[in-house]
Amino acid sequence: MKRLLYSVFALLCNLSCALFPLKPTRAAFISMHNEGMCDSLGAVRDRMKEEGFETVTLTRQDLSPRHPLGVLRFFLVRARQLATAQYVFLNDNFMPLGQLKLRPEAVVTQLWHGEGAFKKFGFSIDQPADVRRRELAGSRKLTWVVCSSKAVAPIYAEAFGVGEAQVLPLGAPRADRLLQSGAQAQARQALEEKYPSLKGKTLVLWAPTFRDDPADNAALLGQIDMDAFRAALGDSYALLLRLHPQIHPAKRSIPGAFDVTDEPDAAALVLACDVLVTDYSSVCMTAALLEKKTVFFAFDLDSYRQKRDFYFNYEDYVPGPVAASFPDLLAAIGAPFDEKRRETFLSFNFDYRDCGSTERVFRTIVKSQKNN
Repeated sequence: MKRLLYSVFALLCNLSCALFPLKPTRAAFISMHNEGMCDSLGAVRDRMKEEGFETVTLTRQDLSPRHPLGVLRFFLVRARQLATAQYVFLNDNFMPLGQLKLRPEAVVTQLWHGEGAFKKFGFSIDQPADVRRRELAGSRKLTWVVCSSKAVAPIYAEAFGVGEAQVLPLGAPRADRLLQSGAQAQARQALEEKYPSLKGKTLVLWAPTFRDDPADNAALLGQIDMDAFRAALGDSYALLLRLHPQIHPAKRSIPGAFDVTDEPDAAALVLACDVLVTDYSSVCMTAALLEKKTVFFAFDLDSYRQKRDFYFNYEDYVPGPVAASFPDLLAAIGAPFDEKRRETFLSFNFDYRDCGSTERVFRTIVKSQKNN
């Protein structure tokens, strides 16, 4: 069914390319990964709005069966708008892309939803033949890929199947929002207003990534022992649970923990928390940028490494201590933090922490194109 829908969307888009003229002031933003537009895609969209561009957003929500009018609009209106946009930005793969016959003047830019290099992705991992074929066709439509540092540019070239000259280490526009003055205080205040019992506590955010095996995902919540958590850290600490959108356990709650999985912006939670606990998630990039203490709860590291693997040796690379068991995790939360290790990680993955990455992307991809 998905393949059929991809083909229908591509057919309508290609028909629009033949019938309607290109609009130099239209920009399309494809967000099948993050519907809230709270990442680099949203930052660039807002900057283009400031310059008077007409911005069009295509999201996964448009395809919800609960909103039939939205589905109709996606195929009949969004396809035409995408076909006639001078600029196209994505934050993930968009499977119909490979079938689109966009005009040569269209500028297609990948603003990946993560920063830096951590676990392998894209063409760096094994994929089913049909997925590889579709992603390869889509990568051929890319004009640019934006990444956060020169050091990771070769990795992004490999992952997206493009030449290194197409990878622009302009920084992460999303980071501009995270590093704004007062952002952490505002996020904390907003969270405490929603959950008043968190006020005055040291907040530990547990944000594990998904596993490919549903059984592994279902077992995640069993790794937490709230009695041991309270015994080791006391009532002044609170544990927040933020599951990945692809994790759907039959029973999600952990008695004594605060379930914040439905909060739309994971970065806002990292802004508000004091300690991040994660495993193999790129959310560690956000925490490093914000200079948050991060502990890596990697109880299934060997299994995960065999199935997905990383670009670098995990234990040496991550910007914080690695805990293989829950008691080790509790000890690491209360222990002093190695800030030098975090700074090494930051320097490798981020060339810019100056809140100017959005402007660099706009100036390089949009303004220079207009001037030419």
